[in-house]
Amino acid sequence: MTVPSPNPLYAAMPATIFEHMSALCRATGAINLGQGFPDDPPHPALTTAVARAMTERSQQYPPSPGVPELRDAVAAFYGRTQGLALTRDHVIITSGATEAIAAAILALTSPGDEVLLFQPAYDAYAPLVRRAGAVPVFVDLHPPHWRYDRAAVEAAISPRTRAMIVNDPLNPAGTVASAQELAMLADVCTTHGLFAICDEVWETVRFDGRRHASLLAQPGMDARTVKIGSAGKIFGATGWKIGWMVAAPQLAQVTTRAHQFLTFTTPPMLQWAVAEALADDAVTGELHARWAQSRGVLNEGLVQAGFAVLPGVATWFTCVDLNASGIALDDRTFSDRMVAEAGVASIPVSALWEGPGPRHVVRLCHCKPPALLERALAAMADWKVRLR
Repeated sequence: MTVPSPNPLYAAMPATIFEHMSALCRATGAINLGQGFPDDPPHPALTTAVARAMTERSQQYPPSPGVPELRDAVAAFYGRTQGLALTRDHVIITSGATEAIAAAILALTSPGDEVLLFQPAYDAYAPLVRRAGAVPVFVDLHPPHWRYDRAAVEAAISPRTRAMIVNDPLNPAGTVASAQELAMLADVCTTHGLFAICDEVWETVRFDGRRHASLLAQPGMDARTVKIGSAGKIFGATGWKIGWMVAAPQLAQVTTRAHQFLTFTTPPMLQWAVAEALADDAVTGELHARWAQSRGVLNEGLVQAGFAVLPGVATWFTCVDLNASGIALDDRTFSDRMVAEAGVASIPVSALWEGPGPRHVVRLCHCKPPALLERALAAMADWKVRLR
């Protein structure tokens, strides 16, 4: 009897680098500075609100686009923090930002379309594009500043190009697009008739004192942009998996059709809790201060230990240039050896790249308790001295 073959896209796909490194940490007890999540419990405002919602409100299917309170809260949050004029009709709640990305790709692309991806890139982008039948076309960004170059972007555009996915702030680099770069990307989209899927999950995790600016706010972009956000990143509660899409109402109606056949909906008690937390700027302020402190501990400790830290002003991540640190290992070898020999996990940035690219940059997560970071830094410093 012949057994049918599964989808080749997934059959040949290895586990992600994040699962690989986290599994090594679980098996060895290594300190996990690879996968990005805080070790702390969620802010008390979230846990109190969700406990109240579980006892006082419905736990049955909510509306597929999301509970009205959260859709209103997202619109109000962006109005207050980014100056965007939105209503609940612009907002669709999803089960995490990755589902939002998948829904946007499915809604905006068709088989044979091309989608521009800027790399290093979140490793879900290319498989999701391919699963939709579209073709990822990669535009390389280069360390140390990872800037967007118009000539490189336009060289990648063909008559089949349908959309671009822009991750700003950029994971893993921790960089932020300048006003000039945002204006350029918007002009490319309007000139060539492209959609923009804007993965902006790190929009509140910035340490340069500046307000996030969305590509959605650029001239001509309101009808062609899907802006994606994440409560998991805003509140450091990654396991809650509450994300959203923001788009012009007519475009949002199309993306919600894709969403309804992915997860259909998202736990309502979590949605109500996030709605309450979004209305309280003190919550995000406390979390930001905590992450700024831990970021300082990691970055300063790395420099003291002789590691070359690349420029970055956002996200939970710091990147290290191995070549500039005097380490003659490629990033994958470095990461594998450090978790085994020093007991500290990192992420090789080449794992977030398809094709030839930098092999000398690793990413470390700083949203951890300072005492844990100090233990990791001591282990890394000792290992670096002994490294051959």
